[in-house]
Amino acid sequence: MSTLEFAVQVRALSKSFGPLHAVRGVEFSVEPGEIFGLVGPDGAGKTTTMRMLAGVLRPDAGAVTVDGIDVTADPEAAKLRLSYMPQRFGLYDDLSIAENIFFYAELFGVPRKQRIARSQELMRAAGLTGFERRLAGQLSGGMKQKLGLICALIHTPRVLLLDEPTTGVDPVSRRDFWAILYNLRESGVAILMATAYMDEAERCSRLALFHEGEIRHCDTPARLKASMPGALLAISAPQPRAVRDALAGKPGVLGVLLMGDQVHVRVDDAARRIPELRALLSRQGMADAQIEPAEPGIEDVFVALLGAPAT
Repeated sequence: MSTLEFAVQVRALSKSFGPLHAVRGVEFSVEPGEIFGLVGPDGAGKTTTMRMLAGVLRPDAGAVTVDGIDVTADPEAAKLRLSYMPQRFGLYDDLSIAENIFFYAELFGVPRKQRIARSQELMRAAGLTGFERRLAGQLSGGMKQKLGLICALIHTPRVLLLDEPTTGVDPVSRRDFWAILYNLRESGVAILMATAYMDEAERCSRLALFHEGEIRHCDTPARLKASMPGALLAISAPQPRAVRDALAGKPGVLGVLLMGDQVHVRVDDAARRIPELRALLSRQGMADAQIEPAEPGIEDVFVALLGAPAT
């Protein structure tokens, strides 16, 4: 694929704040119609990267091209091709839903006829039709995020940057939010999303695993899971923390991760280690523990490849 066919290209992007190297040599490309996920713990460099892509933060080194436009050289032109929805989107609480949309349409210079048709289309997709006069300050968290997405999409951008857009949003609103994203993907919009939810990471076309300002691994969720060393076991027991403590560091155990009421244990050889682990837990009074082979999730992969939880 040639340079001009990429929706986003990032080359050797770096940013420091005093002695802190927030982003170091980050490189990736995103195709039109791709959902590209940025995954990593707080402070890994995701938000700083997003802000440089949006043109609101100037990099110390490197280059960002969005829809063929050099963001650093011409950030104003780039802003017409992209939308950036930060963690706290700038809605006006004392304006209604319709007034907020009108404001952002004016800000992006959307013609009136196009604005009306576009806002009606987006309102239907977001399930907000009939709420046009409700003040933004009276909306639920999920409705606010959907309104923020409408405002970000009113000028029909080719690239959408989302920084943890569904944090704190209820499951139904998250589902609606993703339905909108899938429709955008089908229309060729490139979507870059930083997310704290591992189930959302699974939905992305590709993932960049951030750690200490660098992308350590970048691939599809399926390939990342296939690259995880060892085999994964899921252990259910009344006292999962006791199970975790009992198994950590034992022979053949490559990693132990507490996952709600289960313990995920990564071992070198499942067939060999399952009987050993059952016997070990039985000796420690946990004979009722259930051990089953399991498919790894993205959080398991992150811990296995980088040695740290993703969130």
